[in-house]
Amino acid sequence: MQNGNGHVIIRQGYARMYHLNYKRILSWCFFDFANSSYSAVIASVIFPVYYVNIIAANEHGSGDLWWGKAISISMLFVAISSPFLGGIADYGKMRKKLLGFYTILCLCATALLYFLKPGMVIEGFVLIICANIGLEGGLVFYNAFLPDIAHATHQGRVSAWGYGTGYFGSIISLFLGLLLIKGGYIHIIWPVVALFFGIFSLPAFLFLPADARGRKSIAHAATKGLRNTVNTLSKIWLHKEQRKFLIAYLLYEDGINTVIVFASIFAATTLHFTTEALIGLYLIVQCTALIGAFAMAKPTDYWGPKKVVMLSLGLWIMVTGATYFVQNQSIFFVIASVAGFGLGTIQAASRAFYTQFILEDRASEYFGVYTLVGKSSAIFGPFLFGYLSSLLRSQRPAVLSVTCFFLLGLMLIINVKGGFPNVKPLPE
Repeated sequence: MQNGNGHVIIRQGYARMYHLNYKRILSWCFFDFANSSYSAVIASVIFPVYYVNIIAANEHGSGDLWWGKAISISMLFVAISSPFLGGIADYGKMRKKLLGFYTILCLCATALLYFLKPGMVIEGFVLIICANIGLEGGLVFYNAFLPDIAHATHQGRVSAWGYGTGYFGSIISLFLGLLLIKGGYIHIIWPVVALFFGIFSLPAFLFLPADARGRKSIAHAATKGLRNTVNTLSKIWLHKEQRKFLIAYLLYEDGINTVIVFASIFAATTLHFTTEALIGLYLIVQCTALIGAFAMAKPTDYWGPKKVVMLSLGLWIMVTGATYFVQNQSIFFVIASVAGFGLGTIQAASRAFYTQFILEDRASEYFGVYTLVGKSSAIFGPFLFGYLSSLLRSQRPAVLSVTCFFLLGLMLIINVKGGFPNVKPLPE
């Protein structure tokens, strides 16, 4: 049936008849729980400091340079390869196998960090590139399972559940890391992270939908997949609403990535946070991000992901504006808590929004493009922040440049048609 505005409405009680496959959903969420141990400990908090200051000694900033190069190279590889690998996964019916390959790559490279000694800069550089490619590349195929495990009417909340459990995994793994540091076993942290990731990712490989039989050879799948991906990119660019969404996503995700990269640097440099305070700040952000992801799970389906994205962008604009004026650490803790709530919300809602544009049986291909845009967004914002901070010798004007990314993203997303509550009738 339809309402007066012409929107399709699900029959009363129909949604109750639809039974979610909770085994698949939980196993999908557990993968996010598992890989967040890498994101928190290796990519964000503990290992970067260890590599820069202990392995590379950071003489004249050389450690910062090596770390920056490793992250940039890995992200560049993932950004370029994701759309094509997504096409290969869809056409070759090997999504789960490719997820397994990338996961094993990340686990092995992370565990091998145990053997690093001071001065082994190149070895650490190569290992972190491999580990980061393994994690970020695998997320293309992980995201592509979402349309397979949840009907469109439930994808918003399932997406939020995934992010929420991921933040919970970050909190637990970071606490484990801190316990090992206090015990003097910092080098043990890296294989523990690999073990944590490996154990809790197992349900995904046991219970997520298996690859279809009768798949093509890898060479044949690669050729056809690349051709299909080029066609997909062309179709996406010609699809006005999808094009507007991806441009908006590129802008506001650039702002989010800039905040993630420079939040701790701003806190340490401008507000003089100690290392312990920074770790506490990170834990608070993860906790509030977890709360935000779960609190806005159902509203994402009921209100529609577009409205949730818009509300989140409004929140981010207020957060960055307040950060420009903040003068003491206590207030910054409050601002960071609000930012964390918006982080969990906007990431889950954006993923749910994008699923509304995906064609049937092309999820990996489309999420490859989504990943390409997301990873590409980690380039310009951080560069602009660093340039303005250096030019003006203050990080505060650079903070306002981030606000511009959120404003532009909001202006574009308002004009995207779509992102309404997904009320297409469920199959009988």
